[in-house]
Amino acid sequence: MNIAIIGLGEVGRCYAAPLHAAGHTLLLCEARVSEAARKLAESAHLAIQEKVGDWLSSADLVLSCVTGTTSLPVLQQVLPYLKKGATLADLTTASPAVKREGGALVEAVGALYADTAIMGAISLNLARTPLLVSGSGAGSLKSVLDGAGGKVQVIANGKPGDAMSLKILRSVFTKGMEALCVELLMSAEKQGVRDKLYEQLSDIDNTPLRAFIDMLVRTHVIHAKRRAHEVHDAQGELIAQRLPSVVLPGVSQRFLNTAAALDRKPLPSDDPSVEQALDWLLTAEQPS
Repeated sequence: MNIAIIGLGEVGRCYAAPLHAAGHTLLLCEARVSEAARKLAESAHLAIQEKVGDWLSSADLVLSCVTGTTSLPVLQQVLPYLKKGATLADLTTASPAVKREGGALVEAVGALYADTAIMGAISLNLARTPLLVSGSGAGSLKSVLDGAGGKVQVIANGKPGDAMSLKILRSVFTKGMEALCVELLMSAEKQGVRDKLYEQLSDIDNTPLRAFIDMLVRTHVIHAKRRAHEVHDAQGELIAQRLPSVVLPGVSQRFLNTAAALDRKPLPSDDPSVEQALDWLLTAEQPS
């Protein structure tokens, strides 16, 4: 298979070597060739093109490994040379909206598009770094990269933008939890109760994650007013320990927003499902 790699930074170089070793013909492109990219090309006896051109028309798969800000401009340069049935995989950090736009442009010329989100540190795991992929070209990308030692998860029936959306949402969860846990364990350690805290959290540890977060959302819309007071008290306690929270002020505002919305619009049920709770949150807090 003819595979073009546009952008020979860390990501592009990471996939070039295993794809070449797997027997694919590589077409490399980089506007500003680094020493690392030059050495890679020399070791594989490959030339590096400085810009997109007719040479790209033979590519069955194009990996766009440029920066997120140049994702769409580079894609637009590629389009005139992209043959029908080829797959363009966007491995950039472009936003979900940009990837949706890119997917529409690629599919309009009869090619396939793979929104590809890198879900780990390339520098640590190289080609084994997990990739989350959506779009019409997801299956073909998985077949090629898995055959070169990659690790690709395809989102069933996923559309362009879905992979990047899920990566960002995962970051919202993990980075928010990280910040909260830093403050939580600092306070517990200072009070000498960290080991006992783990014991008190064991019921959460034994609950499936989906059930736990759905429960939080369902009960949030019911108890937001009372819990807002609890958050206020918790902030006061951390201040007393000389560990003022930077996380809880935002948490407090979240509860206050929901409490204010409850005054404007009642819940559809005394015991809403997670779907009802989310629908209420998305409508009740919209500005009139």
